[in-house]
Amino acid sequence: MARSHRTRRRAMTRAGTAVLAAMLAVALTATGTAASDTLPWTGESAVGAHQPYQHGYSVTDLLRWNPADDAGAELLRAKVPLQQRNAANAATQRNPALPAGTQLLTLAGDYGNAFFESHPYTNEFSQYLFNYWQYADFYGSWHGMPTQGVPVNYYDPTADWREKWFEFGMLNLPNPGYTNAAHANGVRSLGCIFFSDNDRGDQTYSELLVRDAAGSFPVAAKLVQVAKFYGFDGYFVNQESRVAPADIPAYKQFLKQLRDGGLYVQWYDSIDNSTGAISYQNEFNAVNGPFVRDARLGDVSDSIFLNYWWNRTKLANSKTYAAGLGLDSRKSVFAGVEAGQYQFNQPYNLDDNLDTGGAPMNAIATLGADFVSSDYANKTDDAAQRDVFDRERRWWTGSSAGATTPEGTWKGISKYVAERSVIGGTTFATSFNTGHGLSTWTKGRLSSPKEWGNINLQDIPVTWQWWIDAAGTPLGADFDYGPAYTPASRFSYQKIGGYNGGSSLVLSGTLDGDNTVRLYKTDLQVAKGSTLDLTYTKPSASDDSELRLGLVLASDPGKVVQLPLAGSGQRTTGWTTRSADLSAYAGQRVAALGLVVAAGARPIQGYQVNLGALALRDGKDRTPATPQDLRITQLLPETGELFLSWKRAGYDKVRRYDVYLDDTYLGGIYDDVYYVKRFTATSGTIRLVAVGPDGSESPAATTSFDLATAPAKVKASAKPDGTLTASWTPPANGRPVTLKVQSLDTSRPYGKEVELPGSGTGTTLTGVPVNGDGYLLTLRAGPGTATAVRGRFADTEIAPYPASAVKISGNTFTFSRPALADWHTLTVLEDGQAKSFATTYGSGAKPYIIRGRTTRAAETVTMSSAGSKVVAVLEDYAGNKATTVLRGN
Repeated sequence: MARSHRTRRRAMTRAGTAVLAAMLAVALTATGTAASDTLPWTGESAVGAHQPYQHGYSVTDLLRWNPADDAGAELLRAKVPLQQRNAANAATQRNPALPAGTQLLTLAGDYGNAFFESHPYTNEFSQYLFNYWQYADFYGSWHGMPTQGVPVNYYDPTADWREKWFEFGMLNLPNPGYTNAAHANGVRSLGCIFFSDNDRGDQTYSELLVRDAAGSFPVAAKLVQVAKFYGFDGYFVNQESRVAPADIPAYKQFLKQLRDGGLYVQWYDSIDNSTGAISYQNEFNAVNGPFVRDARLGDVSDSIFLNYWWNRTKLANSKTYAAGLGLDSRKSVFAGVEAGQYQFNQPYNLDDNLDTGGAPMNAIATLGADFVSSDYANKTDDAAQRDVFDRERRWWTGSSAGATTPEGTWKGISKYVAERSVIGGTTFATSFNTGHGLSTWTKGRLSSPKEWGNINLQDIPVTWQWWIDAAGTPLGADFDYGPAYTPASRFSYQKIGGYNGGSSLVLSGTLDGDNTVRLYKTDLQVAKGSTLDLTYTKPSASDDSELRLGLVLASDPGKVVQLPLAGSGQRTTGWTTRSADLSAYAGQRVAALGLVVAAGARPIQGYQVNLGALALRDGKDRTPATPQDLRITQLLPETGELFLSWKRAGYDKVRRYDVYLDDTYLGGIYDDVYYVKRFTATSGTIRLVAVGPDGSESPAATTSFDLATAPAKVKASAKPDGTLTASWTPPANGRPVTLKVQSLDTSRPYGKEVELPGSGTGTTLTGVPVNGDGYLLTLRAGPGTATAVRGRFADTEIAPYPASAVKISGNTFTFSRPALADWHTLTVLEDGQAKSFATTYGSGAKPYIIRGRTTRAAETVTMSSAGSKVVAVLEDYAGNKATTVLRGN
């Protein structure tokens, strides 16, 4: 299973090691049509000039990893702590007979497979967002990422994937937005380590296994550091190139060091424990079992992802073998499902993973379940997102409309994996926000007309899409994104939008019998002061129906306690909130929350109610404190960007922070930093509001800006002679200007500050670095607003390729990857003639070693003559060159 670039290949040969399972990054559909890359967004959704994005890592990159080297590192961290899931309660499951302990890993694209645009949030409704956390235990971001420093202009979106002449890292990190959403739902988030014979150029697993003087693995130590810094939980290790038999013990010790470092580790079913050959077992047995539980080392990983070509016998054998090792197969053995390639036409039936009693024998892992978006022809069309939503619902529940009968042979993940929940304690709040929108509403008021996508803002998803018990015709359920949204053709509701956020939950259709709508699986404690508040709007005509809040108590799970909301059959002119007193149930535990739409005496045609918010409060004042230390850290008018920071409170007190420009919504996140693009305001007040677990909102922290008090039209340019020239238009106040330049690479700090006359229009600094680092130039006139630009120092520095990096045996030279962070090519000249080097994917030879695309084997070269002069010329991305004589004069 290999994934990179955007093509997947599968050679389904079953003759032992002749099987090739190299998948690159885009699934083929069942008809064999390849999906396209997630191409760069254009127009208003185009990437911001300095919008932070993730990148991959080679081992060389990883060993020198320091977050201070990356100006965007702080904005790429996940900070939501992993939430604890409730104990299983079979009585409130959709299928009470389904064992709750069957785990699931979904290994999939996050917002997409954008190479240089993997952001935690952006302003695009049609990017894919995962909505079914209740069925997952582990999530891994699955796509290729260029290593840090690759110039964006090296990527041609129109070129074939074999024409991507840049390096992809052997390590890809999970998207921090996805990690935050996963953690909020009790799901662990994994990074991916991947090696194959083609996809990562000359990168090889053997680099992982280098030990230090103490016998430990420095790369493993760095992987632990990276996971803890960026806030994720472990790694999926996909080793799809042969391992030398002598290296197998060290590889297992490497895995064990990761696990002993507190990380979760999953291994892919690819390597024969004895021979090191690629050997897909498609079951858990003695060939791959030692990569989970080794007889000498003990547990070296937590689980295995079985390759896909299993059957009932193999899965039964897997359960038996795991039991023989003392392992729980529903947690340690994951039956692989190739979601992306086969989609709804799977050649392997998950019913084969059920024992004679109908219970899963092993855990389940899916690869590429994001095909519901990534392989859909109209995936970037806002009007077609309804189809993406239906496709995703079908994958997870079996029905695109949420019906009880599956469509076709695919029965849905929910048949095999019981729904889970983190909703506990004494408070809960939701605004039915799915994490993206075509607009934003704040307390029913349109607070931004712009589209957006930010999974950090996603509420805990509705547990069941959909579980509606109807005495007559079931109402239809959908998320209403407002007037600009195009619902599925089965709906005809009035489009209203959200109450808080981008969406509300709409129930519509013919009401000719009571509808019990199960919404959330919970384990909530009722206190003496508990109330349950529903905010709704009913745009359809007044009638004799009634809304009733539905509680399922743990003490009597077979009954739905109905709490009427007076006057709820009346048409509303906007959003209204009704509250139910729960004090009569103090001391009880609520195992599920829902809504009953009680029908009137006669059928009601065209019924509609939108649910905007639902909140359980416990009678205590849990309003968060006003956020502290709100600051504008960078205001970049020339590129329309804003960077903010503040002091973050604990997740037990604050679930998210909402950012406004005056009354216009800019976005939100649980974090202490935030980035805004397309920021064109010239003055105003930034407002920051903390939102608590019960939905209560703090007083706003504020900070104001006025560009009329700041230098305008700021430009800056750094030159190779170590000078930096800045120019600007001075403000009318005539105040003296403070100019400050600082390096954004804090591991190589540089800073300079000068005071300049208020009438000045520019200056030139000398002695600035020429190392290519990013810089921030800030100007402030007196106490006025600071304005800034970002750029890069000129790059004239390059360290030569060290002769010690070459192993010479007689007339054979073996080159290792340069350690220089920004190297691009290494030309090897023999008596002035360039040697030739083969590239990956059979893409032809190059007269140099090219970063990320030269094969490992090609880096061993036999010279034509034993007495020739051999020279290495190292070139970086900036075009600097350095020559090293390796042999001769």
